[in-house]
Amino acid sequence: MMFQYEGLDHVQLAAPKNCEARARAFYQDVLGFVEKEKPVPLKARGGVWFQAGIVQIHIGVEEGFIPARKAHPAIRVRYIDRLKERLDNNHKVYIEDEHLPGANRFYTEDPFGNRLECIEWENKNG
Repeated sequence: MMFQYEGLDHVQLAAPKNCEARARAFYQDVLGFVEKEKPVPLKARGGVWFQAGIVQIHIGVEEGFIPARKAHPAIRVRYIDRLKERLDNNHKVYIEDEHLPGANRFYTEDPFGNRLECIEWENKNG
């Protein structure tokens, strides 16, 4: 039998040392993710993990950190306009992009300059 991909387990984004408080303020307090406990052997590395539904984002500490401005996760969102309102209420900048037919999407940045795409498809199979 041929193997099959089932989905992504998580996306890891890099951040500078001592990033945890800023990551929590954005991913947890603004985007509504819940912090996920890291396994004990990985805690010493720093960083923090988050989860919302089946979406997991791991923030990992990287020496010589440079933000990912082009490469990015694209997070599917239901009721994306409500997320835009939440970003507006928290004074977070996002840029709407209408170049992909059938998609309501925008780009924003985390506190470290990493690009994030949020997308809602008109056809839920998109």
